[in-house]
Amino acid sequence: MSRSKHASIALNDPVPVRHYGRWALTALLLAIAVGVADSVATNPNFHWEVVGQYLFDRQIVRGVGWTLALTAVAMALSIAIAAGLVIMRDSGNPVLSTISWLWVWFFRGTPVYTQLVFWGLLAVLYPTLSIGLPGFGDIVSVRTKDVLTPAIAAIAGLAFNESAYLAEIFRAGFKAVDAGQTEAAEALGMRRMKALFRIVIPQAMRMIIPPTGNETIGMLKTTSLVLAVPFAYDLTFAANTISNRLYLPIPLLVVAGLWYLTITSILMWGQSYLERYFGRGVDRTAAPILPKESQ
Repeated sequence: MSRSKHASIALNDPVPVRHYGRWALTALLLAIAVGVADSVATNPNFHWEVVGQYLFDRQIVRGVGWTLALTAVAMALSIAIAAGLVIMRDSGNPVLSTISWLWVWFFRGTPVYTQLVFWGLLAVLYPTLSIGLPGFGDIVSVRTKDVLTPAIAAIAGLAFNESAYLAEIFRAGFKAVDAGQTEAAEALGMRRMKALFRIVIPQAMRMIIPPTGNETIGMLKTTSLVLAVPFAYDLTFAANTISNRLYLPIPLLVVAGLWYLTITSILMWGQSYLERYFGRGVDRTAAPILPKESQ
């Protein structure tokens, strides 16, 4: 190939755009990040030795366990309640639809802290819970505080509040699926419930998973409010108890923050996995799945 042809090819090659401003901004942000990290690491007021001492303290680890338990049980209960609310809302029965709407209206319209305080005071409002029939008196009667323990009150308060938000998320996800697909499934002889689980829900999950994952992370942090019940075993309460004893709030706040960040990171990874799983065949960035004969 002649030298002139090489020169012609070189002249026709595209020249990449130089993003000098972008690189300057990147260098500035990196310098700021390094400065902040060095300031935090060398500041003696953070008491990093106390952070290391109490990061895996028995009381802290127990608080982490209770926080995870509250989050898991409350989210499972709220998902079940939200699914029921969606079915009631779209049932066509005006009574069930009104009850579902009122549930969402009340629990979404009042602060979660106020609701938790109410659950904590329920034993004061109703000292006993009884079941009876007119003319026969009480058949079963128990003390409210024996049934509604702080743990149960905390779970109920968190789950009932969260179910109102999840109900709207689920309803939006189901509405996003074209109604014609359900009609086509029923025309082929598929029962309505089977069409719901085989056609509607798998497609709706692509819209439901991201906001539900965000709500789960929010639930994890909302457990710090269960002191209003009062429930005195979660991570925030454990960190506050130790900090009050040591008169060092900052390092124990760092300990609690590190644990919350760790758990949140794991939940975010799980959410990402579920999004990829239910987005198969739709996500354009994912590699196509080839049949075995062509691999």
